[in-house]
Amino acid sequence: MTIQIDNKTARRLFLHRHGLCTNPAVACSRFDIQNMIEKIGFVQVDSIRTVERAHHLILFSRHQTFKHAMLDKLLEDDRSLFENWTHDASIIPSKFYPYWKHQFEQQKTVIAARWEKWGRKGFVKISKDVLTIMETNGPTLARELKPAKTNNKSKPGWWDWHPSKIALEYLWRTGETAISSRIGFQKAYDLAHRVIPPQHFNDSVTSKQFIDWACSSALERLGFATHSEIAAFWGLIKPAIAKSWVEENAADLLQIEVRSHNNTTSKPVWTKQRTLDEITDLADPPKRLRILSPFDPLLRDRKRALFLFGFDYRIEVFVPEAKRKYGYYVFPILQGDRLIGRVDMKADRKNSSLNVRRLWLEEKVKWSNARKSAFESELNRLMRFSGLNDLRIQPDAFST
Repeated sequence: MTIQIDNKTARRLFLHRHGLCTNPAVACSRFDIQNMIEKIGFVQVDSIRTVERAHHLILFSRHQTFKHAMLDKLLEDDRSLFENWTHDASIIPSKFYPYWKHQFEQQKTVIAARWEKWGRKGFVKISKDVLTIMETNGPTLARELKPAKTNNKSKPGWWDWHPSKIALEYLWRTGETAISSRIGFQKAYDLAHRVIPPQHFNDSVTSKQFIDWACSSALERLGFATHSEIAAFWGLIKPAIAKSWVEENAADLLQIEVRSHNNTTSKPVWTKQRTLDEITDLADPPKRLRILSPFDPLLRDRKRALFLFGFDYRIEVFVPEAKRKYGYYVFPILQGDRLIGRVDMKADRKNSSLNVRRLWLEEKVKWSNARKSAFESELNRLMRFSGLNDLRIQPDAFST
Protein backbone atom coordinates (compact mmCIF):
# COMPACT_ATOMS: atom_id res chain seq x y z
CA MET A 1 0.00 0.00 0.00
CA THR A 2 1.37 3.44 -0.96
CA ILE A 3 2.10 5.79 1.92
CA GLN A 4 0.09 9.00 1.65
CA ILE A 5 1.04 12.32 3.26
CA ASP A 6 -1.76 14.73 4.06
CA ASN A 7 -1.49 18.28 2.76
CA LYS A 8 -0.92 19.99 6.12
CA THR A 9 2.00 17.66 6.88
CA ALA A 10 3.45 18.17 3.40
CA ARG A 11 3.26 21.95 3.77
CA ARG A 12 4.91 21.82 7.18
CA LEU A 13 7.74 19.63 5.83
CA PHE A 14 8.27 21.92 2.84
CA LEU A 15 8.33 25.02 5.05
CA HIS A 16 10.76 23.33 7.42
CA ARG A 17 13.17 22.42 4.61
CA HIS A 18 13.03 26.02 3.41
CA GLY A 19 13.94 27.50 6.77
CA LEU A 20 10.51 28.92 7.50
CA CYS A 21 9.66 26.91 10.62
CA THR A 22 12.12 28.63 12.95
CA ASN A 23 11.29 31.71 15.02
CA PRO A 24 12.39 34.70 12.90
CA ALA A 25 12.65 36.95 15.95
CA VAL A 26 15.54 35.03 17.54
CA ALA A 27 18.84 36.93 17.36
CA CYS A 28 21.20 35.63 14.70
CA SER A 29 24.88 35.88 13.81
CA ARG A 30 26.44 35.73 10.38
CA PHE A 31 27.17 32.04 11.08
CA ASP A 32 23.42 31.45 11.45
CA ILE A 33 22.98 33.11 8.05
CA GLN A 34 25.64 30.79 6.61
CA ASN A 35 23.85 27.78 8.08
CA MET A 36 20.51 28.97 6.73
CA ILE A 37 21.86 29.33 3.19
CA GLU A 38 23.40 25.85 3.41
CA LYS A 39 20.06 24.50 4.66
CA ILE A 40 17.99 25.94 1.82
CA GLY A 41 20.79 25.47 -0.76
CA PHE A 42 21.14 28.91 -2.30
CA VAL A 43 19.65 32.40 -2.30
CA GLN A 44 18.66 34.01 -5.59
CA VAL A 45 20.16 37.40 -6.44
CA ASP A 46 18.10 39.92 -8.36
CA SER A 47 18.75 43.52 -9.31
CA ILE A 48 15.21 44.80 -8.70
CA ARG A 49 14.99 46.83 -5.50
CA THR A 50 11.34 47.79 -5.26
CA VAL A 51 11.73 47.52 -1.48
CA GLU A 52 14.69 45.24 -0.79
CA ARG A 53 16.74 43.09 -3.14
CA ALA A 54 15.69 39.46 -3.27
CA HIS A 55 18.66 37.94 -1.42
CA HIS A 56 18.31 40.33 1.51
CA LEU A 57 14.55 39.87 1.85
CA ILE A 58 14.82 36.07 1.59
CA LEU A 59 17.21 36.05 4.56
CA PHE A 60 15.29 38.70 6.51
CA SER A 61 12.05 36.71 6.31
CA ARG A 62 13.84 33.85 8.09
CA HIS A 63 16.07 35.84 10.48
CA GLN A 64 14.63 39.26 11.21
CA THR A 65 17.71 40.40 13.11
CA PHE A 66 19.73 39.84 9.92
CA LYS A 67 21.90 42.77 8.85
CA HIS A 68 23.10 43.44 5.30
CA ALA A 69 26.70 43.55 6.48
CA MET A 70 26.52 39.92 7.64
CA LEU A 71 26.08 38.70 4.08
CA ASP A 72 28.80 41.03 2.79
CA LYS A 73 31.24 39.61 5.33
CA LEU A 74 30.40 36.01 4.42
CA LEU A 75 30.88 36.76 0.72
CA GLU A 76 33.83 39.13 0.73
CA ASP A 77 35.80 38.38 3.92
CA ASP A 78 35.04 34.81 4.99
CA ARG A 79 34.62 33.65 1.36
CA SER A 80 32.28 30.95 2.68
CA LEU A 81 29.78 31.89 -0.05
CA PHE A 82 30.21 32.56 -3.75
CA GLU A 83 28.01 33.83 -6.57
CA ASN A 84 27.19 31.87 -9.66
CA TRP A 85 24.31 30.28 -11.52
CA THR A 86 21.63 27.83 -10.41
CA HIS A 87 18.36 28.39 -12.28
CA ASP A 88 19.41 32.05 -12.07
CA ALA A 89 22.14 34.14 -10.47
CA SER A 90 22.47 32.97 -6.87
CA ILE A 91 24.55 33.03 -3.70
CA ILE A 92 25.83 29.51 -3.00
CA PRO A 93 27.91 27.93 -0.17
CA SER A 94 31.57 27.73 -1.21
CA LYS A 95 31.75 24.13 -0.02
CA PHE A 96 29.58 23.29 -3.06
CA TYR A 97 32.05 24.83 -5.51
CA PRO A 98 33.62 21.49 -6.60
CA TYR A 99 30.22 20.41 -7.97
CA TRP A 100 29.93 23.60 -10.00
CA LYS A 101 33.11 22.67 -11.89
CA HIS A 102 31.01 20.19 -13.89
CA GLN A 103 28.55 22.98 -14.68
CA PHE A 104 31.39 25.24 -15.81
CA GLU A 105 32.67 22.71 -18.33
CA GLN A 106 29.22 22.18 -19.79
CA GLN A 107 28.56 25.92 -20.03
CA LYS A 108 31.72 26.67 -22.01
CA THR A 109 30.16 25.07 -25.06
CA VAL A 110 26.51 25.83 -24.37
CA ILE A 111 26.87 29.55 -23.64
CA ALA A 112 29.34 30.23 -26.45
CA ALA A 113 27.09 28.60 -29.05
CA ARG A 114 23.93 30.27 -27.75
CA TRP A 115 25.33 33.77 -27.42
CA GLU A 116 27.13 33.64 -30.77
CA LYS A 117 23.81 32.56 -32.33
CA TRP A 118 22.14 35.58 -30.75
CA GLY A 119 24.60 37.86 -32.51
CA ARG A 120 27.04 38.54 -29.69
CA LYS A 121 30.18 37.84 -31.72
CA GLY A 122 33.81 37.78 -30.70
CA PHE A 123 33.54 37.58 -26.93
CA VAL A 124 35.28 34.19 -26.64
CA LYS A 125 38.41 35.53 -28.34
CA ILE A 126 38.30 38.69 -26.24
CA SER A 127 38.09 36.60 -23.07
CA LYS A 128 41.85 35.94 -23.14
CA ASP A 129 42.53 39.67 -23.23
CA VAL A 130 40.13 40.26 -20.35
CA LEU A 131 41.87 37.59 -18.27
CA THR A 132 45.24 39.22 -18.97
CA ILE A 133 43.90 42.59 -17.77
CA MET A 134 42.48 40.99 -14.65
CA GLU A 135 45.70 39.11 -13.93
CA THR A 136 47.51 42.45 -13.73
CA ASN A 137 44.84 44.77 -12.35
CA GLY A 138 42.96 42.49 -9.98
CA PRO A 139 39.21 42.92 -9.40
CA THR A 140 37.66 44.44 -12.52
CA LEU A 141 34.36 46.21 -13.12
CA ALA A 142 32.62 46.13 -16.49
CA ARG A 143 32.76 49.94 -16.63
CA GLU A 144 36.55 49.76 -16.56
CA LEU A 145 36.50 47.99 -19.91
CA LYS A 146 35.50 49.52 -23.21
CA PRO A 147 31.89 50.78 -22.98
CA ALA A 148 29.15 49.71 -25.31
CA LYS A 149 28.46 51.75 -28.43
CA THR A 150 24.91 51.43 -29.58
CA ASN A 151 22.26 53.36 -31.48
CA ASN A 152 19.54 51.43 -29.68
CA LYS A 153 17.38 54.01 -27.91
CA SER A 154 15.41 51.43 -25.94
CA LYS A 155 16.20 50.59 -22.34
CA PRO A 156 19.71 49.11 -22.30
CA GLY A 157 20.10 45.39 -21.76
CA TRP A 158 22.71 42.72 -22.22
CA TRP A 159 22.26 43.00 -26.01
CA ASP A 160 23.89 46.46 -25.74
CA TRP A 161 26.97 45.16 -23.96
CA HIS A 162 30.38 45.52 -25.56
CA PRO A 163 32.10 42.15 -26.26
CA SER A 164 34.44 42.82 -23.30
CA LYS A 165 31.48 42.99 -20.93
CA ILE A 166 30.01 39.83 -22.44
CA ALA A 167 33.42 38.21 -22.04
CA LEU A 168 33.34 39.09 -18.33
CA GLU A 169 29.96 37.41 -17.97
CA TYR A 170 31.10 34.39 -19.97
CA LEU A 171 34.22 33.96 -17.85
CA TRP A 172 32.14 34.14 -14.69
CA ARG A 173 29.49 31.67 -15.92
CA THR A 174 32.22 29.21 -16.92
CA GLY A 175 34.29 29.42 -13.73
CA GLU A 176 37.38 31.22 -14.99
CA THR A 177 36.51 34.17 -12.79
CA ALA A 178 34.42 34.78 -9.70
CA ILE A 179 32.73 37.78 -8.16
CA SER A 180 35.16 39.28 -5.69
CA SER A 181 32.81 41.96 -4.38
CA ARG A 182 30.05 44.31 -5.43
CA ILE A 183 30.29 48.08 -5.58
CA GLY A 184 26.72 49.24 -5.29
CA PHE A 185 25.26 46.37 -7.23
CA GLN A 186 27.98 46.20 -9.88
CA LYS A 187 30.06 43.04 -9.93
CA ALA A 188 33.83 43.24 -9.43
CA TYR A 189 35.28 40.14 -11.11
CA ASP A 190 38.61 38.51 -10.29
CA LEU A 191 40.39 35.28 -11.18
CA ALA A 192 38.53 32.42 -9.51
CA HIS A 193 41.55 31.05 -7.64
CA ARG A 194 41.93 34.43 -5.90
CA VAL A 195 38.32 34.41 -4.69
CA ILE A 196 37.33 30.80 -3.93
CA PRO A 197 39.05 29.31 -0.83
CA PRO A 198 41.84 26.88 -1.89
CA GLN A 199 40.28 23.86 -0.18
CA HIS A 200 37.19 24.27 -2.36
CA PHE A 201 38.85 25.59 -5.52
CA ASN A 202 41.32 22.69 -5.65
CA ASP A 203 38.83 19.99 -4.72
CA SER A 204 37.15 17.93 -7.43
CA VAL A 205 34.52 15.22 -7.74
CA THR A 206 33.83 12.56 -10.33
CA SER A 207 30.89 12.76 -12.71
CA LYS A 208 29.11 10.07 -10.71
CA GLN A 209 29.68 11.92 -7.44
CA PHE A 210 28.41 15.11 -9.03
CA ILE A 211 25.16 13.51 -10.22
CA ASP A 212 24.62 11.72 -6.91
CA TRP A 213 25.11 14.95 -4.98
CA ALA A 214 22.95 17.04 -7.34
CA CYS A 215 20.04 14.60 -6.96
CA SER A 216 20.39 13.57 -3.33
CA SER A 217 20.96 17.09 -1.99
CA ALA A 218 18.03 18.43 -4.03
CA LEU A 219 15.68 15.75 -2.69
CA GLU A 220 16.93 16.47 0.83
CA ARG A 221 16.03 20.16 0.51
CA LEU A 222 12.70 19.56 -1.20
CA GLY A 223 11.64 16.82 1.20
CA PHE A 224 9.75 15.05 -1.56
CA ALA A 225 9.86 15.47 -5.32
CA THR A 226 9.40 14.03 -8.79
CA HIS A 227 12.53 13.43 -10.84
CA SER A 228 11.82 16.62 -12.83
CA GLU A 229 11.62 18.64 -9.61
CA ILE A 230 14.89 17.09 -8.45
CA ALA A 231 16.60 18.17 -11.68
CA ALA A 232 15.16 21.67 -11.55
CA PHE A 233 16.24 22.42 -7.99
CA TRP A 234 19.90 23.28 -8.68
CA GLY A 235 19.48 23.61 -12.44
CA LEU A 236 22.65 21.55 -12.90
CA ILE A 237 21.31 18.40 -14.56
CA LYS A 238 18.65 17.34 -17.04
CA PRO A 239 15.43 15.55 -15.96
CA ALA A 240 16.56 12.39 -17.80
CA ILE A 241 19.66 12.21 -15.61
CA ALA A 242 17.57 12.65 -12.47
CA LYS A 243 15.18 9.96 -13.66
CA SER A 244 18.07 7.54 -14.15
CA TRP A 245 19.39 8.41 -10.69
CA VAL A 246 16.01 7.66 -9.13
CA GLU A 247 15.84 4.31 -10.92
CA GLU A 248 19.36 3.39 -9.83
CA ASN A 249 18.67 4.35 -6.22
CA ALA A 250 15.10 3.07 -5.98
CA ALA A 251 16.05 0.62 -3.24
CA ASP A 252 17.05 3.53 -0.97
CA LEU A 253 14.06 5.73 -1.83
CA LEU A 254 10.36 5.58 -1.11
CA GLN A 255 7.59 6.46 -3.51
CA ILE A 256 4.75 8.13 -1.65
CA GLU A 257 1.74 10.27 -2.48
CA VAL A 258 1.19 13.85 -1.36
CA ARG A 259 -2.26 15.39 -1.14
CA SER A 260 -3.09 18.69 -2.82
CA HIS A 261 -4.16 21.87 -1.00
CA ASN A 262 -7.87 21.10 -1.44
CA ASN A 263 -7.49 17.35 -0.92
CA THR A 264 -8.97 16.58 -4.33
CA THR A 265 -5.88 15.01 -5.87
CA SER A 266 -2.63 13.25 -4.94
CA LYS A 267 0.76 13.35 -6.60
CA PRO A 268 3.31 10.50 -6.60
CA VAL A 269 6.73 11.67 -5.43
CA TRP A 270 10.01 10.27 -4.13
CA THR A 271 11.39 10.78 -0.65
CA LYS A 272 13.92 9.31 1.78
CA GLN A 273 13.06 7.08 4.72
CA ARG A 274 14.69 9.43 7.21
CA THR A 275 12.46 12.23 5.93
CA LEU A 276 9.38 10.21 6.83
CA ASP A 277 10.93 9.43 10.21
CA GLU A 278 11.30 13.18 10.90
CA ILE A 279 7.77 14.22 9.96
CA THR A 280 6.12 13.61 13.34
CA ASP A 281 8.77 15.65 15.16
CA LEU A 282 8.65 18.74 12.96
CA ALA A 283 7.68 21.96 14.69
CA ASP A 284 4.78 23.99 13.36
CA PRO A 285 5.81 27.19 11.59
CA PRO A 286 5.61 30.34 13.70
CA LYS A 287 2.31 32.22 13.55
CA ARG A 288 4.04 35.52 12.78
CA LEU A 289 2.92 37.06 9.51
CA ARG A 290 5.83 37.48 7.09
CA ILE A 291 6.25 39.20 3.74
CA LEU A 292 8.29 37.12 1.29
CA SER A 293 10.39 38.05 -1.70
CA PRO A 294 8.79 37.25 -5.07
CA PHE A 295 11.96 35.18 -5.61
CA ASP A 296 11.68 33.27 -2.33
CA PRO A 297 12.64 29.60 -2.78
CA LEU A 298 9.27 28.62 -1.32
CA LEU A 299 7.64 30.02 -4.47
CA ARG A 300 10.28 29.32 -7.06
CA ASP A 301 8.39 26.28 -8.35
CA ARG A 302 5.06 27.91 -9.17
CA LYS A 303 3.33 24.57 -9.83
CA ARG A 304 4.41 23.22 -6.44
CA ALA A 305 3.20 26.39 -4.68
CA LEU A 306 -0.17 26.01 -6.39
CA PHE A 307 -0.42 22.30 -5.61
CA LEU A 308 0.58 22.56 -1.93
CA PHE A 309 -0.76 25.97 -0.95
CA GLY A 310 -3.37 26.76 -3.59
CA PHE A 311 -1.40 29.93 -4.25
CA ASP A 312 -1.35 30.93 -7.91
CA TYR A 313 1.57 33.31 -8.26
CA ARG A 314 3.64 34.88 -10.97
CA ILE A 315 5.86 37.92 -11.20
CA GLU A 316 4.26 40.46 -13.54
CA VAL A 317 7.34 42.60 -14.17
CA PHE A 318 7.35 41.65 -17.85
CA VAL A 319 3.56 41.69 -18.24
CA PRO A 320 2.20 44.85 -19.95
CA GLU A 321 0.67 47.10 -17.29
CA ALA A 322 -2.83 46.88 -18.75
CA LYS A 323 -2.73 43.09 -18.53
CA ARG A 324 -1.42 42.80 -14.96
CA LYS A 325 -3.78 41.17 -12.51
CA TYR A 326 -2.06 42.57 -9.44
CA GLY A 327 1.02 44.74 -10.00
CA TYR A 328 4.56 45.21 -11.26
CA TYR A 329 6.25 43.53 -8.29
CA VAL A 330 3.86 42.06 -5.75
CA PHE A 331 5.06 40.43 -2.52
CA PRO A 332 3.54 37.17 -1.22
CA ILE A 333 2.35 37.04 2.41
CA LEU A 334 2.94 33.99 4.62
CA GLN A 335 1.21 33.39 7.93
CA GLY A 336 1.75 30.12 9.73
CA ASP A 337 1.55 27.41 7.06
CA ARG A 338 -0.65 29.42 4.67
CA LEU A 339 0.09 31.86 1.89
CA ILE A 340 -2.70 34.28 2.67
CA GLY A 341 -2.30 37.06 0.13
CA ARG A 342 -0.05 39.52 -1.65
CA VAL A 343 0.83 43.18 -1.30
CA ASP A 344 1.86 45.86 -3.79
CA MET A 345 4.32 48.24 -2.14
CA LYS A 346 7.37 50.30 -3.00
CA ALA A 347 10.16 52.11 -1.19
CA ASP A 348 10.34 55.83 -1.83
CA ARG A 349 14.02 56.43 -1.07
CA LYS A 350 13.80 60.17 -1.67
CA ASN A 351 11.17 60.59 1.05
CA SER A 352 12.40 57.63 3.15
CA SER A 353 8.99 55.96 3.14
CA LEU A 354 7.51 52.56 2.46
CA ASN A 355 4.40 53.13 0.38
CA VAL A 356 1.74 50.41 0.50
CA ARG A 357 -0.60 50.63 -2.46
CA ARG A 358 -2.86 47.58 -2.31
CA LEU A 359 -3.44 44.33 -0.47
CA TRP A 360 -5.13 41.25 -1.89
CA LEU A 361 -6.20 38.36 0.35
CA GLU A 362 -6.70 34.80 -0.79
CA GLU A 363 -10.17 33.32 -0.86
CA LYS A 364 -11.55 32.45 2.61
CA VAL A 365 -8.90 34.55 4.39
CA LYS A 366 -10.61 36.97 6.78
CA TRP A 367 -9.26 40.48 7.36
CA SER A 368 -9.59 40.51 11.15
CA ASN A 369 -8.25 43.21 13.46
CA ALA A 370 -5.59 40.77 14.68
CA ARG A 371 -4.45 40.02 11.15
CA LYS A 372 -4.42 43.72 10.24
CA SER A 373 -2.28 44.45 13.30
CA ALA A 374 0.11 41.60 12.44
CA PHE A 375 0.41 42.86 8.88
CA GLU A 376 1.17 46.43 9.96
CA SER A 377 3.77 45.14 12.44
CA GLU A 378 5.52 43.26 9.64
CA LEU A 379 5.42 46.32 7.40
CA ASN A 380 7.09 48.33 10.14
CA ARG A 381 9.79 45.69 10.60
CA LEU A 382 10.44 45.64 6.87
CA MET A 383 10.45 49.44 6.76
CA ARG A 384 13.16 49.62 9.42
CA PHE A 385 15.20 46.84 7.80
CA SER A 386 15.12 48.78 4.53
CA GLY A 387 16.45 51.92 6.20
CA LEU A 388 13.19 53.84 5.80
CA ASN A 389 11.54 56.10 8.36
CA ASP A 390 7.89 56.34 7.42
CA LEU A 391 5.11 53.87 6.61
CA ARG A 392 2.48 55.27 4.24
CA ILE A 393 -0.57 53.15 3.53
CA GLN A 394 -3.02 54.33 0.90
CA PRO A 395 -6.52 54.83 2.37
CA ASP A 396 -8.09 52.16 0.15
CA ALA A 397 -5.15 49.71 0.33
CA PHE A 398 -7.00 47.34 2.69
CA SER A 399 -10.31 47.35 0.87
CA THR A 400 -10.02 43.64 0.10
